[in-house]
Amino acid sequence: MLDEHERTMAFAEIALGQIKSLRQTAIPRNYEIWYVYATGHNPSLSKIINETLARNGKLTEADLEQIYDTYLSHIKTTDRIDKVGARVIGEIDDVMRLVTAALGTSQSYETTLTEATEKLSSAQTALQIKAVVETLVKSTSEMRETNKALEERLTLSKSEISNLQQSLEAIRAESLTDPLTGLGNRKYFDRMIEAEVQNALTSNQPLSLLMFDIDHFKSFNDSYGHLTGDQVLRLVGMSLKQTIKGQDITARYGGEEFAVVLPNTALRQALTVADHIRRAVMAKELKKKSTGEILGRVTISVGVSMLKPGDDTDSLIERADACLYAAKRAGRNRVICEADPEYSAEIQIQVA
Repeated sequence: MLDEHERTMAFAEIALGQIKSLRQTAIPRNYEIWYVYATGHNPSLSKIINETLARNGKLTEADLEQIYDTYLSHIKTTDRIDKVGARVIGEIDDVMRLVTAALGTSQSYETTLTEATEKLSSAQTALQIKAVVETLVKSTSEMRETNKALEERLTLSKSEISNLQQSLEAIRAESLTDPLTGLGNRKYFDRMIEAEVQNALTSNQPLSLLMFDIDHFKSFNDSYGHLTGDQVLRLVGMSLKQTIKGQDITARYGGEEFAVVLPNTALRQALTVADHIRRAVMAKELKKKSTGEILGRVTISVGVSMLKPGDDTDSLIERADACLYAAKRAGRNRVICEADPEYSAEIQIQVA
């Protein structure tokens, strides 16, 4: 026990040492990343950390979030699914044992009935008939009790399995949700946009995509700390929830970048939606929770693309992303679509 204590404390010290030396926030997510790194139990995580540090000399919040989402969060989800699955299997095993016992009782009862029929046909006295009837009554009573127990257990199992099914649905939903903003995460976005693009191409219906980025997000983190940065992300997420309704799909694409998929929406309508979101975000005042200090307003830059014949998901995203960069180059806090001259200029810059 002492050796295990010393070993785990050594891992903990390494994890805290990394957080201190890289001046990262000491939040549970970062501690878990560095603890797993210290143990060496996740070679893929260690490799990406080493490569990123060698390339950039640091790990940004976006890097840490991506590492956690890619190498750790899904493991937790898998563990939870495994536990629920084990409970389902255990429940089925218990029911099968009870069913097997009930089958044995049923076969025994059938044998008793057969024997009773034979004895009744050869019975000569009232005493013999009474003995057969008593045997039948006892066997019938045992069969009734067995059936009652089986019925009660099946009812309980039905309820338990229904609850476990709901747990699996909750885990599934959680695995597709960004915990900070409550929006869909990147996995959710990738899954949904692929389906919507295929549906739009098949049905020949319009589909538009908004990609937007929080302006000067790094400065919020550098000036006020990562907790304020998280508050900015939540503010944008709340604005999206309040603005986007119905069939439209919202997601945190990664870091400070968000995406909105608009089925059955042409470019002009999409521009209206994009500007509505931009204004909704800008209308909210950011306040530092710890001091009540007013930190100003958050703005976003938005790129808008619309699905074209021959498009695929990647090309649609690439154009929206290029429009987003064009909006940032043009001064931020604006919406640029692929029909705007700024987009053409951005494409020329990228080609050059």
